[in-house]
Amino acid sequence: MRKIILICIIAISVFACKSASTATTSNGAEPLSTKLDKSTQVAIKGNWVLTNVSYPGSEYIKVNSFDLADSKCFIGSTWNFISNNNKGSMALTASNCTGFSSPIMWSINNQGMFVLKILDAGIKAKKVRDGYLLKVGGLTDNSFQLIDNINVGGQVKDVVYQFQRAN
Repeated sequence: MRKIILICIIAISVFACKSASTATTSNGAEPLSTKLDKSTQVAIKGNWVLTNVSYPGSEYIKVNSFDLADSKCFIGSTWNFISNNNKGSMALTASNCTGFSSPIMWSINNQGMFVLKILDAGIKAKKVRDGYLLKVGGLTDNSFQLIDNINVGGQVKDVVYQFQRAN
């Protein structure tokens, strides 16, 4: 009888303690919540232009942003964020860089992290395993920043992408 009670207690403990849904970062950092920050997503919806890329305290580094192009090629790029379905698009249009455009999937979790997936044509977002986590900062009606952390010589440096609302 004691064995049955012990087995029941163990079974209840195992099945009653369901883990929360989490998304892991690509750099092995602590898992992030998948609950969404809807109010921030609604504030970001619309058309935006990426107006500047900076590296505070490290102006002499070269960054390949989102595994696509040199970070300076993103200046002038256009971004569209649709908040009700977390879809959108981005297009690189700098004259001295290779043009690129792609649909995207995006969201902002309740920890202020912007989750971005750049999609290939015909590929559904759930099939895309790679993505990017960036901090959202400086959000106003007409501007915001996405801040990425990169490793440069063993030190973590910020890459700040400044967005302005398109007219």
